[in-house]
Amino acid sequence: MEEPLDLIRLSIDERVYVKCRGDRELRGKLHAYDQHLNMILGEVEETLTTTEVDEETDEEIVKKQVRKIGMLFVRGDIIVLVSPPLRAGA
Repeated sequence: MEEPLDLIRLSIDERVYVKCRGDRELRGKLHAYDQHLNMILGEVEETLTTTEVDEETDEEIVKKQVRKIGMLFVRGDIIVLVSPPLRAGA
């Protein structure tokens, strides 16, 4: 590997984890990407985490919403982290 995007290139057609701004997490099969890190993901599972405060008890309530999406375009400027699949011997 010579450049950071080489790691992404090696993950084409593999399942990747993508952490986005706004407490969104995506897991899906990477079909394509570009130099701006725009991505096309397939078979996506999106997890949205929200935190609310109970007004009576002042407790934080964490809620997770999960949805399945067949195909998704992800704009690169919302991506915080991309994790490739674990490989044996790595």
